[in-house]
Amino acid sequence: MKAYAPLALALAGLALAAGPAEAKGCLKGAAVGAVAGHMVGKGHAVAGAAAGCAIGHHRAAKHRRG
Repeated sequence: MKAYAPLALALAGLALAAGPAEAKGCLKGAAVGAVAGHMVGKGHAVAGAAAGCAIGHHRAAKHRRG
């Protein structure tokens, strides 16, 4: 467990240092993608969430443009 502490601190530092992100569509897409990935099989929820976030963000940007 002690071996993971420096990694966890480094990741927390990177997360706090990141600037604000435009998350329109990403959260809803990630939720839907995670559920779909979970239904497909073990370990696919994260991949589904990533794909859902990308698709949701793309659709929101397309909707914003008109």
